[in-house]
Amino acid sequence: MADNSRKLYYSIKEVAQMMDVSESLLRYWETEFPHLRPKTTGNRVRQYTDKDIEQIKIIYNLVKVRGFKIAAARKMLQENRSGADKSQKVLEALMSVRDQLKDLKTQLGGLV
Repeated sequence: MADNSRKLYYSIKEVAQMMDVSESLLRYWETEFPHLRPKTTGNRVRQYTDKDIEQIKIIYNLVKVRGFKIAAARKMLQENRSGADKSQKVLEALMSVRDQLKDLKTQLGGLV
């Protein structure tokens, strides 16, 4: 069954809030990473797809989490795209497990 709650396009403001980064950082990343090219309307309004957001998550992981310089992150994406994708997916899984463990700890705290 398709998830009808998903939007086709997200504004730069929505994506910035999702990723907890500034809109100007997203615009900067567009200039630095050739694969990040959101659709723009006639009014030059950016429209990000789910695929664009996945690309941003990978960039975020490389630059903000792992501490890569922009040039190194760009090179990693060009030379080892599948490795960067896998790394992002592993990070998301670990963060999900961490959040679940925190919830469990909170629930168990009431039992002691």
